Amino acid sequence: MGDNDDKLGLAAVTAIGIGGMIGGGIFAVLGLAIATAGHAVALTLAGGGVIALLTGLSYAHLGLAYRDDGGSFTYIEKAFASPTLAGFAGWLLVAGYVGTLALYASAFGDYGASLISGAGGGHLVASLLAATVLLLFLGINLTGAKLSGGVELAVVAIKLAILALFAVVGFSTVQADHFTPLFDRGLITPVAAMALIFVAYEGFELIPNAVDEMKDPERNLKRALVIAILVTTALYVVVAVVAQGNLTATQIQQDQEYVLAVAARPTLGQAGFVLIGLAALLSTASAINATLFGAARLAMVMAREHALPQVFSLRERTRPVPWVALLVLTGLALLFTLGAPLAVISTFASATFLIIFTAVNLAALKQHRDIGLNRWVPLAGALLAAASLVILLVHTGREDPEGLAWLGGFYLVAAVLEAVLVARRGRRAYRA
Repeated sequence: MGDNDDKLGLAAVTAIGIGGMIGGGIFAVLGLAIATAGHAVALTLAGGGVIALLTGLSYAHLGLAYRDDGGSFTYIEKAFASPTLAGFAGWLLVAGYVGTLALYASAFGDYGASLISGAGGGHLVASLLAATVLLLFLGINLTGAKLSGGVELAVVAIKLAILALFAVVGFSTVQADHFTPLFDRGLITPVAAMALIFVAYEGFELIPNAVDEMKDPERNLKRALVIAILVTTALYVVVAVVAQGNLTATQIQQDQEYVLAVAARPTLGQAGFVLIGLAALLSTASAINATLFGAARLAMVMAREHALPQVFSLRERTRPVPWVALLVLTGLALLFTLGAPLAVISTFASATFLIIFTAVNLAALKQHRDIGLNRWVPLAGALLAAASLVILLVHTGREDPEGLAWLGGFYLVAAVLEAVLVARRGRRAYRA
């Protein structure tokens, strides 16, 4: 056994979760959340935190029971003993990570363009920056390099400090009339908004993947998940209140893609705009690197277990670099980033993770006795995640039928691809 001093403590593990959640999502979707939920955006973000917390408890108990790097894929596979179901979940996981890569790249491009060209930065500049950052981190990952843990922790600390400064200073100029009436868009729309931007909570599931590297996991795993989700949710709510309290509805709609930087202007001036913009670039860049690194290796693991095509398991002979997975994931993210609007990207990523989290909660419910979890926790998590998904799909069908059609098409492709793999596995088993 290794020296326990080399293990990750509670603070480091918690930082992994906070960094994963505030890895760019809030910079990308805050404007979309406010524009959709209206005055009730704080309740929207708090509701997302409730679902994340319930699901996080399921992850904590499953993570201790199945100490495996496969994460969600492993939990679903072990609970339901169905390679086909686990394979479909694997396709969705990979697709979800493609969506988050596209979301982060879009945010990087939008904030970068706003810094270069000012508010209203050109679409062409944003697209070029988004493509550049994806290709840059593809190159970094192909060389086998990655940001060190110390750098990642520093990035988390810097962006938390900047967001905290924004929240504290911005409260002095919040205008109360920006929040009345509370439900100005009705009662259902805030729930739809919660589901639409739920991708901002994706990332806490990274914590159980580090179970073998942490000190006293029986004590620290659950604590780290709960602390990370509560801190992130509180920060999201406060930041949303400050942003909405300082901007008019017209400003939010006009500068939706980089609304956080614009909201810093009333109290911090142009320096605040630049500071938030730089924080967004730093945050989204580190998130792209971490997501691409982890997603490519997850695809490689699933390919070895025949849940994805074997080509995804190819890696360099001298280094563990899954070059095929890296190229495919980056290529898909690039197409998605350049070809889809922010709302479609967010809808796709959020819907995908709501499906995965519903399945993981059901896996925890199925095995609640074995993993020592009160069954009402995963049941509530599964019901809330599933209900949010349904509301999101209905809302998207009404507001963006074309977007819903694209969403259905993506999932149909995933189902067909898994069916092809199942047929191939069946033929190999028959020949054997």
